Amino acid sequence: MNIAKTGVTTDTSRIIVRLIRESEYGVLPDFLYLAIFLAAGAEPPSRDIIKKPEFAIYIDSFGGEEDCGVVAELDGKIVGAAWTRIIPAYGHVNNATPELAISVLSEFRNSGIGTQLMRRLFELLAERGYKQTSLAVQKESPAVRFYKRLGYESMSESKGEFIMVKSLAESAESIV
Repeated sequence: MNIAKTGVTTDTSRIIVRLIRESEYGVLPDFLYLAIFLAAGAEPPSRDIIKKPEFAIYIDSFGGEEDCGVVAELDGKIVGAAWTRIIPAYGHVNNATPELAISVLSEFRNSGIGTQLMRRLFELLAERGYKQTSLAVQKESPAVRFYKRLGYESMSESKGEFIMVKSLAESAESIV
């Protein structure tokens, strides 16, 4: 059992991490919006931001052959999602590397759910023959530490952003 920074007690033993079902693709816009990093004191953008092409590409027509996604479910409620696509987006490195997006509802963050999501997603990607996965993250985001702990390494950086890559050759169980 973990107590998240929000003070919510989360019994992570009750979390079920599984493949996302087609009938659940409709949750991806919510999780995409929640994945947007906000610097301290920044105003949240309008939810319409996810309709912009540079964001919509992460979810539009999700479910193709190369798309892969998992969700974390607690008592019948989806509390987190992680998914990959091969798309020309922020974290794109090549056409053989799926780019990752992940988010957990704020009240369930820092409870191990993100790590569970990532472990399962890495397993699925490796089973599908992918060698690595990539992502883009703002340098000031606390998620940078999370990604490094999971084995991501900075491949390049630009104004305020890292492009990170993780080899899938190592075992998903080795993730702390």
